Amino acid sequence: MVAVISNLFGLQYIETAEDIVSETFLQATETWEAKGIPPNPPAWLYAVAKQKTLYYFRRNNILEKKVIPGVIAGHEKYQEPEMPDFSDQNIKDSLLRMIFAICTPAIASEAQIGLALRILCGFNIDEIAEAFLSNKEAINKRLFRAKEKLRQEKIQMEMPAAKQIPVRLGNVLHIIYLLFNEGYYSATQNRALRRDFCYEALRLGSMLTEYEKTNLPLTNALVALMCFHASRFDARETVDGSMILYEEQDAGLWNAALIKQGVHFLEISMQGNEVSSYHVEAQIAYWHCIKDDTTVKWNNILSLYNQLLLINYSPAVALNRTFALYKVKGAQEAIKEAEKLKLDNNHFYFLLLGELFSSVDKNKSISSYERALVLARTDAEKQMIRKKMDALG
Repeated sequence: MVAVISNLFGLQYIETAEDIVSETFLQATETWEAKGIPPNPPAWLYAVAKQKTLYYFRRNNILEKKVIPGVIAGHEKYQEPEMPDFSDQNIKDSLLRMIFAICTPAIASEAQIGLALRILCGFNIDEIAEAFLSNKEAINKRLFRAKEKLRQEKIQMEMPAAKQIPVRLGNVLHIIYLLFNEGYYSATQNRALRRDFCYEALRLGSMLTEYEKTNLPLTNALVALMCFHASRFDARETVDGSMILYEEQDAGLWNAALIKQGVHFLEISMQGNEVSSYHVEAQIAYWHCIKDDTTVKWNNILSLYNQLLLINYSPAVALNRTFALYKVKGAQEAIKEAEKLKLDNNHFYFLLLGELFSSVDKNKSISSYERALVLARTDAEKQMIRKKMDALG
């Protein structure tokens, strides 16, 4: 709704659009509690939002000055403004334009994610503050500055020219990727997995595949990656939210339909000559959806991690590669590689060391788990680490 209203009147009214939508939902809360939920809740919301939009622009005398096209000075003829169009197609068009507007290089990436969470995904300030391990005041200031930047730079809600789409698309996909990762390894609401973040990222990525100019191999590779990861959500945590490591997951809980979707998008992504980090990560995620724990599987994963390190090195990739090396060549070889990383403030690093040392040096395994316990961010992670320690006796 925010995207549609902003698309109609311009990004300079983005905060007005947010206010209109907030007031609409407040009225819904009050009215529905008293009279019950209407037969078609979205239609009710859209109708009220239209009324509030018209009222706002009438009240603030903006209609004649800025909004109504064709109003000629000196004429008294009144012309109603164009009303927000909440049809499915216009909603999709507005969301596409909004995501490209938000993902402008003029705004820092953290602010882009914050705006995406707020405007495109509907998260409240408290949730965004938790996602960034920050407070409401800091997030409000960050979002305010980002919106000011949109106004100052006169960013338009429009799709870039065809030649510019591949350039701008990379930034859009990066924000969606970061959004998914924030949900996949979350510190929000004291949970290790925020499915809502992940599904919103998957929704935005899927939306890009429905638009011809953004339905590129890179887009499909990212969507495939998210599908494969999302397919294992039910197996990745218990009913009470405790984490389950990959080795202990029940493969029967993996979502076969999402895996099939992932394969579909991965095959489309293979068209052309481009090999991005999304392509390699998607293939790694695919192999993690193969139930058999075979040498062939882990050799493929190790080879892909080697390739990924060359394309896009990061400590997290190096750490994951070390686990694949452990599965292929055993604990001793993996320990040598792991100790080179020296990720002293990463609880996943010490969790891996605890696993590697468990069959080699029990005392080192325990001390590694203890360090991981100190560094762990959520109760779910700490509970999982304690189980590992208990298993050592």
